[in-house]
Amino acid sequence: MKFSLGRRSATATLIIAGALILAGCSSSVNNASSSNADCGTWGLAMHAWNGYTASAQVVAEVAKANGCTINQTTLTEGSVTYDAMEAGTVDVIIEDWGGGRWKEWVDRKAIQEVGPNGNIGLIGMYVAPWMVAKYPDILDSANLNKYASLFKTADSGSKGAWYEGPPGYTTIGEKMISANKLNFKAIATGSEAALVDVLTKAEANKTPALAYFYEPHTLFVKIPGLDKARVKFPANDWADAAKASGLTDYPETVLVKLATTKLMDSGSVFATIVQNFSWTNADQNSVAADIEGGMDPSAAAKKWIDANPDKVKAWLG
Repeated sequence: MKFSLGRRSATATLIIAGALILAGCSSSVNNASSSNADCGTWGLAMHAWNGYTASAQVVAEVAKANGCTINQTTLTEGSVTYDAMEAGTVDVIIEDWGGGRWKEWVDRKAIQEVGPNGNIGLIGMYVAPWMVAKYPDILDSANLNKYASLFKTADSGSKGAWYEGPPGYTTIGEKMISANKLNFKAIATGSEAALVDVLTKAEANKTPALAYFYEPHTLFVKIPGLDKARVKFPANDWADAAKASGLTDYPETVLVKLATTKLMDSGSVFATIVQNFSWTNADQNSVAADIEGGMDPSAAAKKWIDANPDKVKAWLG
């Protein structure tokens, strides 16, 4: 996304969206149940990361179990999807990190901001969890220089290695190093997989590592204690990476749901499900981890639904 906290990047135009629509949405995957006149047929946007897939698939399975016909359509996030919503191709985005980038579509009353989906996006610098037990004060950024020598690598020279987010991710690591006068060197990583590798190997081998990462993500399932291994910098008080001083940490982002005005005014049970849908980062991570482990998304979603009947009941109002 490319947004106020852009983890991933997306470039979109009306031309692209029009091409998708004119092509009959060839990327669409129809996961439909028998239709129900009270619910109707609706489109659910699918975006290309497992956390989103987890949320969207759970919503789709709940809707289908309640008589809805749900067409799941893979689209690039951002304006491509907003254009498709305005054109009537899809009706729901279940998780958007965009920080208000949808405003012009809302102003045209094509789509509505439906509210938080319960997930909190949080970027930060994490150490390997084993280090927290051995060096409890390492989570205070003021103490990082005390431990800088532990993080030295061939690439960082005399300084500690600070593994940065890959291209396309919002990162202010160099600003943070400079503003906080840290004896660290920012090391570029070419992919999310490289960051996963850094933290996974450090925890397994009990070697030092300090790396950029974010949640929700299944790595927090695979590395117990990682959620408690985030280094704390001064207060989160910025929203624009370009204006960030580097003295502040990455802020939290409340992830939101978007839907077409047509759906939200329809009285459909699907509108009720979308309106009420809310779950935690841990919920999403558990389903996404099953998907990453090879489980079919539909099966992974149904597994979670069966284990959480009270939450599902609340979504149905």
